[in-house]
Formats: sequence, structure tokens, C-alpha cells
Amino acid sequence: MTTGTVSSAPAAATGSSPGSTLVRRLIETPEVGVVVACVVVFVALAVDKSSFAGAVNLQGMGFDLSQYGLIAIGESLVILTGGIDLSVGALLGTSVIAMSWLNVHGHLPGPVAVLVTLVLTGLVGLLHGLAVTRLKMAPFVVTLVTYTVAQGITLAITSGTSIVGISPFFGDVGQSYLAQIPVPLILFAIVAVGAWFFLERTYAGRQVYAVGGNAEAARLAGIRGNRRVVSMYVTSSLLAGFAGMLVLGRMGVGSASGVGVGWELSAIAAAVIGGVSLVGGQGRIAGIVAGTVLLELINNGLTTLQINADYVNIVLGSVLGLAITADRLRARRVARRS
Repeated sequence: MTTGTVSSAPAAATGSSPGSTLVRRLIETPEVGVVVACVVVFVALAVDKSSFAGAVNLQGMGFDLSQYGLIAIGESLVILTGGIDLSVGALLGTSVIAMSWLNVHGHLPGPVAVLVTLVLTGLVGLLHGLAVTRLKMAPFVVTLVTYTVAQGITLAITSGTSIVGISPFFGDVGQSYLAQIPVPLILFAIVAVGAWFFLERTYAGRQVYAVGGNAEAARLAGIRGNRRVVSMYVTSSLLAGFAGMLVLGRMGVGSASGVGVGWELSAIAAAVIGGVSLVGGQGRIAGIVAGTVLLELINNGLTTLQINADYVNIVLGSVLGLAITADRLRARRVARRS
């Protein structure tokens, strides 16, 4: 009886009901703006073009979303530590070629080719992390080197040709459905939930935020920041390689033609649009997923409306510019409050 009286007193004093409190909390949620934008864009495109909301197009967007979403999550984890990874797109493209070459010319079974490639991409991420933490090299420079080298390796292996005759294993993973839902989209959802649980429900995840927010304060608090930074770079590279497996399965051939080129910019845009601060220490998985969905809706919507591809790039570039500007304004507002 007493407990019920006490709990109702604040609501009476403030004149707010549980319903209004819930609405206020939803409005104050950082990701609500991106989610609302996704709904508005989807409804607008569906009304203008009925085929946009059709099952075939939605399934196609699911395949695309899984590819971009995986590298966006990996990119975001690195940005949360205060770094950046410009190599994810090129590394994805190299992974496509590496898996197909190991499978066709190396005569390795599909799953083994994937495992070997993931080990290689993990080592690349390890080198990134050690260069940033031990050698104090700028993340931009370190990953830009990998970006350039990875593209060169991809072209050197293929010599401009495609690798054909890959194992059906890749198609089984990259092109199959489960209850009409693309399997790659389900895999992306599993990775997103895992990343959410890590960041929101584990001590190590909270340490990632601490390191990105203030590395020196985290060090004084006894947090081994270098370990967290290295692990995030490794995870980013692993997710790029994993996304490469899905891309290879969808294409059916190992081709270096445009695969992964510029995808790192989409990954960064999805992260920033979703509320991840470029200075580190701020952002959530829900926002990252919503940012990826918004970019895919815009990209697919413009294609469905048969807009010239050059204009699509202009729109996506403008969205990235607006997202970065909003991030800087948000950072200034937080600094003033502090």
C-alpha cells in the first residue's frame, strides 16, 4: 500500500502520466531521428513506386543491407575507440578474390577457404591495431596503406579476369532464404545483436566507450585501452572478410570489378548518421543499423526511380557531408554543456 502511494506521488507532482513519460523517452532517444527518417523515406518511395515495397525488391535490399551493414558495424567499433578504418571496402574486395582463388586454384573446400581468408584478414586487423597502439601511427595513414595495398593485391591476382568455378557452398550461404528472408540478412542481424550485447551488456564493451571518450582517463582508471583498440581493429577486418564471403556467394564468381570500392565511405556514413561520433566514445548499434537502413533505402530508392547513377553518388555524398556536419555540431553542443 505504502509503495503504491509513493510511486504515484512523483507522477501527480509533475503532472505526467506513464504514457507521456514513455513518449518523452522515445523522443529523447538519440536514434529516433534516423528511425523516423527511415519510415518517411520508405513510405514516400512506396507511394511513388509500388514495386519498391514488393517482396522481390525488399529481398534484394536485404542482401545489400547485410553486406554494407557488416562493414558498417566493424567500422563503427573502430570509430568508437577514436580511430578510423579506411581499408574495409578494399579488404572486402580482396577477401572475395582470396576465397575464390583458394577454392578454385588452391583446391580448398569452401568452408576452409573462408576460414583461411578470415585468419588473414584478422592478421591485417591485428597489424592495424598494433601500429596504432604501439607505434602511435595515425589510424588514417595505417588503414590508407592497407587500402592501397589490398587493391593492388586484388588486381595482381586476377589480372583483370574473373575466377570462375567456385564451390556451391558460397551460393548456398549468399543466395539462400529462410522463410523468404535472405540468409545474409539473418546473419547480419545475429552479428548486430552480438555487437549490441557486447557494447551494452559487458564490461569490455563499456571499456571501449571509455577508451574512445577519454583514453588518458581510461588508462588512469586501470583500463587496458590498447587491448580494446586492437580487438576492435581485428573485429573490423574480420567482418570485412565475412562480408566478402556473402558478396562472393551472391556474385557466383571471384571478380575484382568494382567490388568494395568506396564501401568504406558508406560504412562511415552509416555510422555517423546513426549517431556514432567521429571523435569516439559515443554511438549505439541500434543507430548504426538504422543509419545503414536509411542509406540502403536512399540508394535503392533512387535506383528504383531510375535516377542516373552519377546523381546517386551526389546524393549519397551529400548525405555523408550532412552527417559529418551534424556530428561536429553535436560535439560542439556537448562540449559547451561540459
